[in-house]
Amino acid sequence: MKTSQTLIGLGTVAVGVAMAVGALDIKSDAGYSGVGPNFLPWVVAVALMLFGALLVWESQSGGFRFMEEPSGGERADWPAFIWVSVGILLNAALITTIGFILSCTLCFVLAVRGFKSAEGRLDMSLRSWMVDAAVGFAIAAPVYWMFTQLLAINLPGLTQTGWL
Repeated sequence: MKTSQTLIGLGTVAVGVAMAVGALDIKSDAGYSGVGPNFLPWVVAVALMLFGALLVWESQSGGFRFMEEPSGGERADWPAFIWVSVGILLNAALITTIGFILSCTLCFVLAVRGFKSAEGRLDMSLRSWMVDAAVGFAIAAPVYWMFTQLLAINLPGLTQTGWL
């Protein structure tokens, strides 16, 4: 147990170092508020390295204390994992083709299939698919509009209007 806990801490430090190396390639020109675009990546990199070092220290000084017993199943739920993975991969593959709103809606629908499958209550009826698609659209569309219309950040859209 101590070895796996130490590896978790070392892995966290490694991710922090990788982020710091990546942050070196980002320009540091100060923007509107005097903070450049590399500020946040550096904050995250330093935090990961710090907390990773604390995890290593914790694991070497007696192990992670006050851990709750793990919840969930005894084994991985592969069908649920596949539903969620396919949703994420399709989102990445289709976002520039069908736009942010539709690809995120599809990702939401497939992720919900995975989560419901993991709970043992997968409903494959047309009504369930349509409800999940409506909820996914109701989440993705305002996010897209907020980024494109209010913040003027370009996200892939289905049309050039900035509304779909």
